[in-house]
Amino acid sequence: MKINLSKAISTFHPSPSYEQIYFEAVANALDAGADKISLRIKIESFDNPKSLELIVEDNGTGFINKNFNKFSRLLEVESNDHKGLGRLVYLSYFEKINIESYYASKKRIFTFDSNFNGESEELENAEDKSGSTLYFSKYIKEKIYSYDYLIPDKVKTSLIEQFFPLFFRKKEREEILNIEISLTVDCPNYEYDFYSCKINFNLNDLPNLEKATFQDLSVDFYANFDIHYSIDYNLEKDRSIYTAICIDNRALKYELILIDSIPHGYQMRFLFISEYFEGKANSSRQRIDLPDEITERNLKAKLRAEIGRIIETNIPSVKTKNQEVSDKLNKQYPHLDGYFPSDSIGLIQKTSFLEEAQKKFFSEQKQILECDNLDDSRYEKALELSSRALAEYVIYRARIISKLKEMSPQNSEEDLHKLIVPMRKTLKKEVHDDDIYNNNVWMLDDRFMSYNIILSDEIMSKVIKEITLDKVEDNSRPDITMVFSGNPNLEQKFSAVVVELKKKGLSLAKNEEVVSQLKQRARKLLKYFPNKIEKIWFYGITDIDNEFRISLKEQGFKELFSHGQMFFNLQPIIVDDENNPFMTDLFVMTYESLIMDAESRNDSFLKVLRCQIRKSLENNVLA
Repeated sequence: MKINLSKAISTFHPSPSYEQIYFEAVANALDAGADKISLRIKIESFDNPKSLELIVEDNGTGFINKNFNKFSRLLEVESNDHKGLGRLVYLSYFEKINIESYYASKKRIFTFDSNFNGESEELENAEDKSGSTLYFSKYIKEKIYSYDYLIPDKVKTSLIEQFFPLFFRKKEREEILNIEISLTVDCPNYEYDFYSCKINFNLNDLPNLEKATFQDLSVDFYANFDIHYSIDYNLEKDRSIYTAICIDNRALKYELILIDSIPHGYQMRFLFISEYFEGKANSSRQRIDLPDEITERNLKAKLRAEIGRIIETNIPSVKTKNQEVSDKLNKQYPHLDGYFPSDSIGLIQKTSFLEEAQKKFFSEQKQILECDNLDDSRYEKALELSSRALAEYVIYRARIISKLKEMSPQNSEEDLHKLIVPMRKTLKKEVHDDDIYNNNVWMLDDRFMSYNIILSDEIMSKVIKEITLDKVEDNSRPDITMVFSGNPNLEQKFSAVVVELKKKGLSLAKNEEVVSQLKQRARKLLKYFPNKIEKIWFYGITDIDNEFRISLKEQGFKELFSHGQMFFNLQPIIVDDENNPFMTDLFVMTYESLIMDAESRNDSFLKVLRCQIRKSLENNVLA
């Protein structure tokens, strides 16, 4: 062989699997017409890979002159379904392969190693037999990567998967084939089912398969694609999925479906056979080489679609379950309606389904944001995406409302506080985009989202200092103080909001404190900002039982329309001039009122946005 074998091995088989040795040896035996093949694996222990030996024996025609000449020359083949490179995989794992071959009255002996030069010794054959025996020795790797490469039952499974198309056709033609696989090990490991044993395979071991046919003109105008498949149900077995394409009478594993997409208890097998695939395996037979007119992504999409149809036909519950998941996702994430994949196979995986939709949404957002000019169609798309982005934010608000609903008397005031705004933190308009998901002042009123500054659980001196840059001494704490109209550092007047929170389950006396505390805050703010405060809203959020309700009415509070209990009083606050009090809006409400009123507003927003998104989808379909 006039070639650098070491270089050829690294070039044509850069990272072959050990199983490729079995595949190549069995393929050669079958090409030689063998109907009996023996694979004998010998090893001292799994931890001693250097002791590994393999003997492959068959009863084929042997290395007659024609076959030996082909073996001695790389890339010399007679048909497109052969590569002329397979035996190089032997030298990827073993340093030497001694070969004995019987044919007619001859016996041919030669050694296949990196120095092989195409010569052999030919002797008279005293035995009346034909066939070849390959002795693999001097394993060159540092380890064996898996017990499965040596356990006979696992090797049998691999051979069936690899040669299923060829075996299946032999079975249809009622041919005979027997393969014996044995393992001899001196130091077994029963934990991994690694012990001396022998197993046999014949064509009756093949599973029975159904057949479906389809044609796709975008792939090939003339070729039909046959799908041989089986869908079995056995709860005692793990769910499994095997998908492959037949290339040159061999099955190439082709990952098309995630195992999580298969319902529990089902074992599935799909094999695609077509003239279109012939000759399209790469040199190591480990991947498909497609022509330029079709991408592997498109091919996989078409094959997945056919598998999806077969699964839904054979397991109707999959379609029903998927519809339930799809409806639930569209309800939970209406801003992604229309982005969820429509070509799912098997059971929908909620996480991956959601990730796929989010990627599409972000991609379209990016395209619109990067446009220098918006034509009419892009303008309409921008409006649609704006509706979706707003819907996403409204959904976030719904999650916060749900969280507040879970609050109970066992939750501390701090737990309640943190859900409205982060504690001991100052939020400013300049970083409003970053803070929009960090505070929930919209629960009081959506107009308060246009704040200039929010001070959460800060002592009054910090509040005054933050607003006026003056130093004051006051250690009382309002829970939330917000300036939302105008800049207090400028001459114009501004409006402010002050919120007091009370833990659920407090006594009447503690609940009544909320009114007096709000009045105190008002006096301090008005004192420090004479003639600068245009309006103040005060909110006390607490429990309101019947006694407190009567107490509020005695103080002149009026009950307002609400989904809970809310009371309002136009409260006079006296600072210096008793005859000229400052009138403030003072609200006292329950947590239920806060939550349910916010939920009602939020639901209304979401209904409008859902309607807008649905109209956009319908218009796109009509267009």
